[in-house]
Parts: sequence; structure tokens; C-alpha cells
Amino acid sequence: MIAVKMHMSNGEAILAACDHELLGLTFREGRMRLHVSERFYNGEALPDEVLAERMRSASIMNLVGERTVAIAVSEGYVDEANVIVIDGVRHAQVVMG
Repeated sequence: MIAVKMHMSNGEAILAACDHELLGLTFREGRMRLHVSERFYNGEALPDEVLAERMRSASIMNLVGERTVAIAVSEGYVDEANVIVIDGVRHAQVVMG
């Protein structure tokens, strides 16, 4: 399952999504730190195909985890070259233009 939460800020729909098992964990590598905050990411537990549908309504996305980022890549929202890895965990951010 994928943890998904929608936020609204200044008229922008922000989708926060992560592989469910990463909730609450913190990853560090060098000077980089990624905290997968339950407050920010934990809204609904959704199957992969529903996440793909939710991505269509977002103007900004913050994505964490192998499955979550893979969906964004397969749907054409993220180029593989723009994915960063922190302590083995894939992370991508998307701003729709």
C-alpha cells in the first residue's frame, strides 16, 4: 500500500505519498536527511493504481519509496535521472508547470 495525503496551500494541490512501511522513519546520507513524517504523508492507505489517479489532480508532489517513485516514473511525471537516493531510499519532487 501507498500512504497518500493531499494538502492545499495557496491554491496548490500538494500530494505527499510514500511506501507505507517508510512512515515515521528518517534516512541520512552525508549532509542529506529525509524524514518521512506521519503528519505530512499519512492520510489514506491506497493501492498503486489509485495513487496514479490521484497524481493527475496534484500540482506539486513529494514522493518517497521504491514503489511510489516507480509509479511517478511510469506515469511520466518523473524522469529517472531526477530521482535522488538517500540511504537507499528513492525520493522525487514534482512541480507541474
